[in-house]
Amino acid sequence: MAGRFEGLSDLEWKLFNDVFPEKPSKRGKGMPHVPYRYVLNSLLYILITGCRWCDLPKGVIWASKSSSHRWLKRWHSDGTFEHIKARILAIADEKGLINWDFGAIDGYESPWQRRR
Repeated sequence: MAGRFEGLSDLEWKLFNDVFPEKPSKRGKGMPHVPYRYVLNSLLYILITGCRWCDLPKGVIWASKSSSHRWLKRWHSDGTFEHIKARILAIADEKGLINWDFGAIDGYESPWQRRR
């Protein structure tokens, strides 16, 4: 496991809760929406630990893998996830936690095809 994450504290959640609307729009039938904080906990857990979707913790402060994935797709398409990412980077940069002189590239997502 790359890191340890046990959910957002109340102070950390205050940094992000204004990004989301007060209440999600009604879906009609089915289960009620999971709180945004739980979804963000789950997405950050995956990003920090590097675990698979099926290894998300289960419990009160976590969203299900299907709910987390659904919200990730929605937030990616409407720009919410980009806004969250920019806020995290701005806070980390302000605190001097980012060394902008160093970079790394992961070839897994490379568009180049390997010759055989």
